[in-house]
Amino acid sequence: MDYESAANYWVEKDQVSVRMDRKDLMKAIEAFICKHRVCAFAAAAGDFVRNTPLEFNYVDGSFYMFSEGGLKFRALKENKHVCLAIYEENVQFGQLAGLQVTGMAEMIEPWSEEYLKLVNYRKIPVEALKKLPHPMNLIKVVPKVYDFLNSDLKKEGFGSRQQLIMQ
Repeated sequence: MDYESAANYWVEKDQVSVRMDRKDLMKAIEAFICKHRVCAFAAAAGDFVRNTPLEFNYVDGSFYMFSEGGLKFRALKENKHVCLAIYEENVQFGQLAGLQVTGMAEMIEPWSEEYLKLVNYRKIPVEALKKLPHPMNLIKVVPKVYDFLNSDLKKEGFGSRQQLIMQ
């Protein structure tokens, strides 16, 4: 198996691909994000890898996910680099659409201003949360790279894969 060749497939294809304007690409990405509520959240540390479906909220350019707990926190303790995958379900051949978001995770302190902002955004009753035996964990992911794959972009004359690196 030529792993290097396979790994470079999109790198080489991107070199000749028609790129979207940065602002238009961000609008297309955000429109795609707003049509979805669940992502696959991947975290890894050493030889431990965890990929978990999580409901997310996209607020002020970041992804937020409440979680009771789970093994993903074992990886997050050691490695804050994470990847989210959001994708269309039930697609047919040639109609693929998905978004991979590589970014940095941070834990938001329970009851902080930012934590309460998301509680209110989600319309979660604060009193119900306070009755739980442990506060809900809030993971924030700040995107560093968006890899957007959408077959429909070809109809507009662009490459089907667009990458946006955040400053």
